[in-house]
Amino acid sequence: MAITIAQVEQVARLAKLQFDSEEKKRMAEQLNLIVDYVEKLNELDTSEVAPTAHILNLTNVLREDSVEPSLSPEEVLQNAPRQNNSHFSVPRVIKEL
Repeated sequence: MAITIAQVEQVARLAKLQFDSEEKKRMAEQLNLIVDYVEKLNELDTSEVAPTAHILNLTNVLREDSVEPSLSPEEVLQNAPRQNNSHFSVPRVIKEL
């Protein structure tokens, strides 16, 4: 599967990038090298290799989730600079059009 100049132009347009004709040609050549390498990797027999998500044998070191007592809404809002009923009141960030 060869990457064409038209495909490079399409991806560049989607990424809002601009290339001159020499850069497009070089990009197509480099992408073709990458595709050729991946196709070469597809030729390897991996039937004996177990699927992995990571190359290292990692284990989860997080604690178990557990329900613990938490602050009441009144306690949480006690130090709030501004509040609206039982909610924090924050400045508007997005302006209306």
